[in-house]
Amino acid sequence: MNIMSLHNSSDFTFSTFLVTGLPGLEAMHVWLSIPFSAMFLMTLAGNITIMLVIWTERSLHVPMYLFLAMLAASDLGLSISTFPTMLRVFWMEAREMNFASCFTQMFFIHTFQDFESAVILAMAFDRVVAISKPLHYTSILTNGVILKIGLAILIRTVLVQVPLPILLLRLHFCRSNVLSHSYCLHPDIIRLSCSNTRINSIFGLFVVLSTMGLDFLLILLSYVLILKTVLSIASHGGRLKALNTCISHLCAVVLFFTPMICLSMLHRFGPKLPSHVYVLIANMHFLIPPVMNPIVYVIRTKQIRDRIIRVFHRKRPEES
Repeated sequence: MNIMSLHNSSDFTFSTFLVTGLPGLEAMHVWLSIPFSAMFLMTLAGNITIMLVIWTERSLHVPMYLFLAMLAASDLGLSISTFPTMLRVFWMEAREMNFASCFTQMFFIHTFQDFESAVILAMAFDRVVAISKPLHYTSILTNGVILKIGLAILIRTVLVQVPLPILLLRLHFCRSNVLSHSYCLHPDIIRLSCSNTRINSIFGLFVVLSTMGLDFLLILLSYVLILKTVLSIASHGGRLKALNTCISHLCAVVLFFTPMICLSMLHRFGPKLPSHVYVLIANMHFLIPPVMNPIVYVIRTKQIRDRIIRVFHRKRPEES
């Protein structure tokens, strides 16, 4: 009876989580807020611009650019889910988050993370078809097929992510309430629980392996098929031209998956590093792709660049 009473009282030792800035760099939070605020504004401007340009220009309503619009939407959602909490910590040292807010933020972060992973896979499939079957490209990737792929990505993402916050509701949190990051992540939350988290851990691992893990393997397979096709092209110029169409997508793959893989390897096999190093690498995974993807695609894609220039010059009065 005494043990039960102690357990029940410890369940309510706190009612909020405390998010963390950059450990060891707290004195620099105000200064760090400047580049992070600039990154957030660049993310909003870049991704919204790409989505609007693709939406308004009917000539861009083709598979490659429709997938790019999906990528911009996922980047926008991921940045909106992460940046505000981080900036609150940097600007105002506002670290408290109640359970409902934390679980909701966690759901949207992981949802947009998985959505982006699946979109990058869909873009790899687009490149495979464009290079391997260029004459049948438009007949294979019709608007109806693109719509079905988008719905499949959305359904898969929601189905695997909805159980995560629901399973968290059964847990008791009575050890510590200090999270390791400036936002709520599933592995970070269950680490603080004093309940049995076996089900949460197993399901969380299943979600990661069945979404981003599987997507990464299929992306690698896609590029094996692309390389096989490219090497069969007789002319050197033809091979370079085919590979050149994949550079922007390869940048998206590297930006999204590299920090996640590096962080996983460091946690398991790397030397013991200061905690802010791990936090910075995690931030790179969530914050850098939404900033860099629009820049890469605008620089590398002439059609997008020309449409953006046309939009900004459309209302300029003609010179006499």
